[in-house]
Amino acid sequence: MSTEFSFDILQRAGDSRARRGRLRTPHGVVETPAFIFCATKAAIKGLTMGQMREAQAEIVLSNTYHLMIQPGADVVEALGGLQAMTGWNGPMLTDSGGFQIFSMGHGSIADEIKGRRTPPGQSKGGNGGRATTLLKIEESGATFRSYLDGRKLTLTPEESVRIQKKLGADLVVQLDECTPFHVDRDYTRKSMLLSQRWGDRSLAEFARLNGDGRQAMYGIVQGGTFEDLRRDSAAWTRDRDFFGTAIGGTLGGNKAQMEEVVAWTMPHIHPDRPVHLLGIGGIRDIFMGVALGIDTFDCVSPTRIARHGWGLVEGAPGERINLRNAGFKADPGPLDPRCDCYACRTASRGYVHHLLKAGEMLGAQLVSIHNVATMTRLLREVRAAIETGTLGEARRRWVADERASEEAA
Repeated sequence: MSTEFSFDILQRAGDSRARRGRLRTPHGVVETPAFIFCATKAAIKGLTMGQMREAQAEIVLSNTYHLMIQPGADVVEALGGLQAMTGWNGPMLTDSGGFQIFSMGHGSIADEIKGRRTPPGQSKGGNGGRATTLLKIEESGATFRSYLDGRKLTLTPEESVRIQKKLGADLVVQLDECTPFHVDRDYTRKSMLLSQRWGDRSLAEFARLNGDGRQAMYGIVQGGTFEDLRRDSAAWTRDRDFFGTAIGGTLGGNKAQMEEVVAWTMPHIHPDRPVHLLGIGGIRDIFMGVALGIDTFDCVSPTRIARHGWGLVEGAPGERINLRNAGFKADPGPLDPRCDCYACRTASRGYVHHLLKAGEMLGAQLVSIHNVATMTRLLREVRAAIETGTLGEARRRWVADERASEEAA
């Protein structure tokens, strides 16, 4: 492993597994716990990388699956890799593409829980389901059709590593199979073992290509909602030469089950490696994960909900306010009086409401700026709370029903 990569645990909480850390990469340092913002197709929707810097983002994530389809890894490499192409020039992570193959083939976990799955081979239509592009998953890899032009493509563990090498992010991830929520233990176990074999192949290819030491790889813990499988998969990642650990796969059908699955996993992973919780990033979820020892999170939600007019606000019911609501039409106040981002300094709730109702792109952009800044402020406060032993107090400030339940008691 290159000396440009390191992870130092600076402080541990006395009353939980929470920890304050520092993750060093060739493109900079990430103070942890941290939130990784999703530049899925090499762009943060609605924001420039300069605006991300101004909002104090530390690290962004791009997606192997989408970038291999368009514009193609060779094009990204020819443009200098993701750092040069996007102008970010900071720490970056690329995921392996495994989750997107799953979601394009089966629908997202949210689709599944809400009954929106489409059987393989059935097009999107009559039952409100999703079109499937996944053709088959076998030992060699996953075969699927491009959602762009219908080309038949195969992603193997080795090819995922080669693509991620061309993309050039600091942190890369092994290829895995993400099982649907509804499958039984036997299928989940077979899938987990397949992901482990893919992980060993990913590591071998990574070792072959990473002679310059400019990348570091995460292994993924699978096992669905089965405690023994989570334990076994965590031990497998611990015993392999990964730089970091990612907790992936289905985490259950509700918040309580997700917390249970993460709690099962954490005692069995490598204790000194950075730990990432894949695809999770609600404010309540972050406090839950941090208390269990998670170091980094990622989720598309800050900018996705912004495009629908939802602004993240400290202590708000449900973590956010809907700025499209008529009650904000003549509201002269900032989106959040505790926030000093560009949007909160320059635009009122009433103005943002008008922009959103008028269909002006600036409205969604201002809310996106605010939501990104809110997430970075949240994580700064989380880090400070770990240092001062006040994580519980910080949680009560940020999570409305935590405070409400305490006041009711």
